[in-house]
Amino acid sequence: MTTNTAAQRSQNLPKRRPESVGECPAKRKASWGILTSQGSWADRSPLHEAASQGRLLSLKTLLSQGYNVDTLTIDQVTPLHEACLGDHVGCARILLEAGANVNATTIDGMTPLFNACSRGSAACAELLLQYGAKAQWESCLPSPTHEAASRGHSECLEVLISWGIDVDQDLPHLGTPLYVACVSQQIHCIRKLLYAGANVQKGKHLQTPLHAAAQHSSTEIVNLLLEFGADINAKNSDFERPVDLAAPSSLVERLLLFHEVQVIDLEEESTTTFLSTDNQG
Repeated sequence: MTTNTAAQRSQNLPKRRPESVGECPAKRKASWGILTSQGSWADRSPLHEAASQGRLLSLKTLLSQGYNVDTLTIDQVTPLHEACLGDHVGCARILLEAGANVNATTIDGMTPLFNACSRGSAACAELLLQYGAKAQWESCLPSPTHEAASRGHSECLEVLISWGIDVDQDLPHLGTPLYVACVSQQIHCIRKLLYAGANVQKGKHLQTPLHAAAQHSSTEIVNLLLEFGADINAKNSDFERPVDLAAPSSLVERLLLFHEVQVIDLEEESTTTFLSTDNQG
């Protein structure tokens, strides 16, 4: 009885009209934003797939068929975002030559340049900058410079520096690139930033790069910062000096205490010399 009822219901359901061979591709293209100037709201288009996998021929074919170069996913990710995240320079170049928006931002504020720096693709970063990518934003959008510094991508950082970025860009939630690099213990990026003129004292609010280095027990980074004139007596919002954040009896603590003694000796020597000269006068 139940079987017969189910069979009858299935017979009464309207049958879907089969689409002709010619209209299927057209409908698919429309769903991916074909011939639209604003991009589409598809989840993942064939163009995204080709760009993310570095398939140059497929990408060229799809573009020649009229697929929108700036097709968007739900999260506003473009094929150029995908190409840069995958370090596919050839695909990125094809998309840019086809007119891709070099400064497109996702709903999270990520640009293709941010993706390139996140991946460590210096070649993609250079290409994007040549096509007018904005290296730094005044707003609190995700920063390519901070991303490269935190991940240790010194080559990307070098590219950004060569394009004249502000190496002391201070973001409220992150601090400076130097501070971020110290937190992540990225010695090569720290060195790049310092030699590019980064302020050794600027960190996150009152927390200096030396505070971060001391807290993470990195003697190499502490030494480097001290060489560039980091203030061992700088205090954070809790009135703590870098030595106060170092692990007890650690190499970093001993290094900072030793340097502190040297500074005191130097100050005393300078004072003595000054008084002696003054008395002679």
